[in-house]
Amino acid sequence: MELNQYQIVLVNLDPTIGSENKKTRPCVIISPDEMNKYLRTIVLVPMTTKSRKYPTRMEVKHDRKTGWIVIDQIRTIDKQRIIKILGRLSNPEIKELKSVLKETFID
Repeated sequence: MELNQYQIVLVNLDPTIGSENKKTRPCVIISPDEMNKYLRTIVLVPMTTKSRKYPTRMEVKHDRKTGWIVIDQIRTIDKQRIIKILGRLSNPEIKELKSVLKETFID
């Protein structure tokens, strides 16, 4: 399965500890394609349907539902946790995600 940056994938995140996002849930791949191609791990951010407007959360529409990309819960996982590819962020969503990532971790 070819995995690309900004794809939405279904991931089994269990087992977790404490406040980490649990369950099998959609996640957005944020690691660059070069890493995704050659490493056995992948960097992603989970999605949830329950959230509030935080500076590190981004509202997104997927599968006819409103959800949130939880940028403050970045995870590195083994690719074996990925169950299937669900879709891809739109170009405006990618632009917003890049902006929130930059605001959160760089500026």
